[in-house]
Amino acid sequence: MNRLVKIFFLLTFFLLTQANTFAQCAMCRASVENNVANGETSIGAGLNAGILYLFVMPYLMAMVIGFFWYRAAKKKKAKLSFH
Repeated sequence: MNRLVKIFFLLTFFLLTQANTFAQCAMCRASVENNVANGETSIGAGLNAGILYLFVMPYLMAMVIGFFWYRAAKKKKAKLSFH
């Protein structure tokens, strides 16, 4: 249990202290460049936040599934050791 708590806090720390990334597809980049040229900068920041949100979700889902899988395996192992 102690190891699981350490891993959880380590992953949380890395997720909360991530550096901002500015990855965009070619069409999004062209749209943002047109808007920046016209003086609107908030659209680019919104696109970057959306990209980061979409990037994190699959990893978060994998972590949740892995946690439940680990917990079920641990319960199964404990149940088998009693018999």
